[in-house]
Order: sequence, then structure tokens, then C-alpha cells
Amino acid sequence: MDAYTLAQQAWQYIASRVDASPRAALILGSSQGDFAREVQDSVTIPYADIPGFSKSTVPGHAGELKVGTVEGTPTAVFCGRNHYYEGHPMDRVVLPVRIMHFWDIRTLVVTNAAGGLNPGFRVGDFMVLSDHLNLMADNPLMGVDSLRFGPRFPDMTRAYDPGLQQLAANVAAREGVNLRRGVYAALTGPTYETPAEVRMLATLGADAVGMSTVPETVAAVQQGANVLGISMITNMAAGISPTPLSHDEVKAAGLAAREPLFRLLKGILSAL
Repeated sequence: MDAYTLAQQAWQYIASRVDASPRAALILGSSQGDFAREVQDSVTIPYADIPGFSKSTVPGHAGELKVGTVEGTPTAVFCGRNHYYEGHPMDRVVLPVRIMHFWDIRTLVVTNAAGGLNPGFRVGDFMVLSDHLNLMADNPLMGVDSLRFGPRFPDMTRAYDPGLQQLAANVAAREGVNLRRGVYAALTGPTYETPAEVRMLATLGADAVGMSTVPETVAAVQQGANVLGISMITNMAAGISPTPLSHDEVKAAGLAAREPLFRLLKGILSAL
């Protein structure tokens, strides 16, 4: 099945369950799914019920879609994602974004858990993405199927919308949230990076590293959407961290930092 038909069937199923037209979409990263409790008057659909979606195999990803309102803004909240490293092809990884096309959603907020590369960062900080490095050796626009969503060669000069970055900074200042700004490097995973890879990424100009977000951003830009990316720094990368890395550490740090992240997301969505 081609990517367009796959996304259309997924959206048709969701539309049969949801009588709403969201204005924004939110894709949540590891240990951030509890934000779903902030969605009012919501309808919940497990990913396993949606054509083309798969139940997440990663702890900390709820694997469900909630459609309702957040601070008065009609929003589709994807609680967790399907990752490339889980064995999903790119058209499945970006399926939530492709569904946005049929809803004509023009604002995407995407979050992730990331390892800090910038020595000025600390665990528990947040980083608004100013740019990214796609080091995943794949791209969701490859092939001809994606042409029905937008141009084959979209400009990525401002992949992350400057206006949304400023909005996030304003909300963070008001809410007392420590929000940094920097470049996100995306690798496939699921292994954490080696110290040599971390040094390479820092040399390339990356401030944080993770295993997601870039495919969704690329697909959204192709569709003409404005993207805001936010990383939660859940660990310092290998060679910077004094201890071995583990997913349990990422989950624990993510859980500890949920409250300020949720304040930040609510403030952003209310302004939309």
C-alpha cells in the first residue's frame, strides 16, 4: 500500500471515532505520555486499533492517540511514537504527521528525550530545537509516494519555526522553565552513542542527540506545517556522563522533569 493511501485509511478510521478538527498536533517522547491527562473532552484511540499503526515496544511510550482540547486549543496528542529502530519503515514512523495532512493541521509540536552534548547543559534542562542534523541515513521523502503530500525538495532553512521558538522562550520565561536553544542530531539507535561519536557530533555543532523527531519534522515541513521541537535532556552523552547510560536513567529523568515540561506545553498550546 502506498504511503498516501495508508495515511488516508488511518485518518478515515480516526475521523470515524472523533468528531473534531484539531488545530495543532503534539507528538510526545519518552516518559511524557502523562500529558494526556491535560487533554479535556478527549477521545482515546489505542495505536493498535488504527490502521498502519503499531503498539510501541519502548517502555515510556503509551501508544495511544488522544483528541480533545488543551487550554482551549483543539489538539491531537500522539502519546508515544513508533521509532525507526523498532524496525518500522519511514512511512510508518511519520504516519502521525501524514494524518495531519487530512486534518489540514498546520502546527506540530514534537518532543523527545535527548542526551546532552553541550557541556553547559544539565540533566533536567529543556532545549528548543533551532536546527537538526539528519544522521539516520534515511529520509521519509524518499520514493514517489510522498509527492502527494508536498514538494519533493522542500526548503529546510527554517525547519523549526522561528515564531514558535520565540513563543516557547516567552512561555518558559514566564513559567520559570530552564529552556536552552540548540541543534539536535538524530541517529538511528537503539545503541547509545560511543564517546568517539559524541565527540564527532559536538564537532559537527550538535548540542543534543537522540533517535527520533527529525523524520516527523521533515514530513511536516513538506506538508507546509510549522514545527516546534523540544528536547528534554535526560542524560549527558557517553564520555560526558560519569556513569554508564541506561534507558532506566532516561525514564527516571523524564519522569522527574514532567511537571515543568507540561507547564511549558500548556502555555504554548494556549497561545495558539
